[in-house]
Amino acid sequence: MQTILVTGANRGIGLALTRHYRDRGDRVIAVCRTPSDALQATGAQVEAGVDVADDAAVAALAARLAGVELDVVVLNAGILSRQSYGEIDAAGFAAMREQFEVNALGPLRVLQALDGCLVKGSKVGIITSRMGSMGDNSSGGRYGYRASKAAVNAIGRSLAVDLEGRGIAVQLLHPGFVATDMVAGRGEVAPEHAAAQLVERLDQLTLDATGTFLHANGSPLPW
Repeated sequence: MQTILVTGANRGIGLALTRHYRDRGDRVIAVCRTPSDALQATGAQVEAGVDVADDAAVAALAARLAGVELDVVVLNAGILSRQSYGEIDAAGFAAMREQFEVNALGPLRVLQALDGCLVKGSKVGIITSRMGSMGDNSSGGRYGYRASKAAVNAIGRSLAVDLEGRGIAVQLLHPGFVATDMVAGRGEVAPEHAAAQLVERLDQLTLDATGTFLHANGSPLPW
């Protein structure tokens, strides 16, 4: 049995990951802002009230988990808002900054706070998006989301370099276009299918592959 921590665990991909790990017998620490009934039903250890953009909330989580050794950390919490060129007003720029706080700085904030829970052999999965890829951008738009995911890709690469000497592997994972509330259910992949693929990628992750950017199906993605 492994100990797994998942952020953004109350719905969507995070909930599906929690269920998948629980179903195979792992201990799951499910981190979220507000727990859902579906999350409570998984039997996971729910750590609610944690906004990954809130320094104090993240520090309190770390204090509660002091002494816990984490085998896998899945940094999944994220938000999406849409900005189009020529239409970005003050509220739009504020929404872009919020996406940076949650999508880019959130994973770094959480992982740094939980550093004492990481041990040799721990694995870190950052749920990013191919929308953060420069080479894959052929449709433009989504300025805040694209930029925040590009930023977390850069952060993930740095984490891979900084943690490799401690035997900790990091991987950046695009889950696919998943049918979640964040995209109003318009995705092409069920959360359960995405979760199964993501878990497979993390199960297979070794230090030889640390810092890689992959689709959940295992295909490499361009930076």
